[in-house]
Amino acid sequence: MTHRTETPIDVVYTWVDDTFPGYAEELARHAGKPADRNPNRTRDNLDLLRYSLRSLRHLPELGHVHLLTCRPQVPAWLDTEAPGLTVHHHDAVMDPGILPTFNSFCIVSHLHRLPGVSDRFVYFEDDMVLLRPGLMQALTDSDGRHVAYFTGRPVRSHAALKASDSPWNHSLANAARALDAAYGPAPRRHVIHGPKLVDRAEFAAVMDRFAPEIAATRASRFRGYDNVPPEFLYPHAAVARGHARAATEAEVREVEGYVSIENILPWTRAQIAWVMRRNPLTATFNDSFGARPNPRVVAWMRRWLETRFPEPSPYERADSTRS
Repeated sequence: MTHRTETPIDVVYTWVDDTFPGYAEELARHAGKPADRNPNRTRDNLDLLRYSLRSLRHLPELGHVHLLTCRPQVPAWLDTEAPGLTVHHHDAVMDPGILPTFNSFCIVSHLHRLPGVSDRFVYFEDDMVLLRPGLMQALTDSDGRHVAYFTGRPVRSHAALKASDSPWNHSLANAARALDAAYGPAPRRHVIHGPKLVDRAEFAAVMDRFAPEIAATRASRFRGYDNVPPEFLYPHAAVARGHARAATEAEVREVEGYVSIENILPWTRAQIAWVMRRNPLTATFNDSFGARPNPRVVAWMRRWLETRFPEPSPYERADSTRS
């Protein structure tokens, strides 16, 4: 990981805030099963996108920032006129017949269609931050080949799943089965929580290669049992197609820092302390609050984030302050 890459590269974010006026009501009109109402995937009570953008100071190769969200949502603190930033809404890249969508798999399957996005870009979920420089050196080899990051945990097959298991687990099994059919049986391991390097043309080719699965995914307003997660499908396919190689265990440890934000404050603090001692390149703060976030944990996390990332990014409104 000692080589350097100076070519500017864009960063793409997906983001949603379920407190935005009208969003909860629209979600309720379309929701069916209980999983459709899971607030862990739509809550924005920590302003994590703000701190993720602040952390981009650790990415010297940064080109343009793209934010993809549903119309008319925009973070209240975001300066949408800031140089180097473009806000895209779903209707700019998606067929109107599938909107509104609350399915993150569907949304991610359209990232390569963003107008003006660079040929290669880094995809961040809004709960991911950079802790130090070196991301692009970790995501590419010296010859420019991409590096894909997987955990040691295998994906469960359909035979090992129950009907009551989540759409997420079923979608992983669907993707693993599709990959095996396309490229031959192989171990299918979970993808790490962390930023992912995407080649726009290669991503489009993978979406086309698995067109039936992607069509079913895009047709689901919420995560469905017949879906596939593009963020899992793409890196596995890129390795199978020779476009990327799988990272070593040591490389995975260098990149991934995962924190599950729980309602038990000592446990959350201990997780963050452990990740900070390890000092990986990135950290992902997964919302595991459940239906009722503990206000003590929320307040502590906000203080921690502000202390760790105190400098406003160029994309924040001058009159905005953290609530």
